[in-house]
Amino acid sequence: MSDPLLSEREAALAQIESLTKEFDSVVDASRSSNADDEHDPEGATIAFERQQVVALLDQARRRLADVDAALAHREAGDYGICETCGRPIAPERLAARPAARTCIDCAR
Repeated sequence: MSDPLLSEREAALAQIESLTKEFDSVVDASRSSNADDEHDPEGATIAFERQQVVALLDQARRRLADVDAALAHREAGDYGICETCGRPIAPERLAARPAARTCIDCAR
């Protein structure tokens, strides 16, 4: 049986790698283009696309940090304990979100 936290960590790392390549591609495209995308009525600007990728990359990095924190909690023996109220986090919540820091009641 695979470890949900390690699987989540691998997925986050893969997402970061993919988004980093996408970001590099957008930056390269903006360097090689002399188009005035700021006034292009046909869609999103290169700057907008770059900001979208940056936001997704930040989100993926936070996801990785959450997983690493959960792994540290597991190592310390307090994985699955709500950081807010101190009660156990339901197994169903941990199955859905292995890096959950709070129980469902505190998350609301």
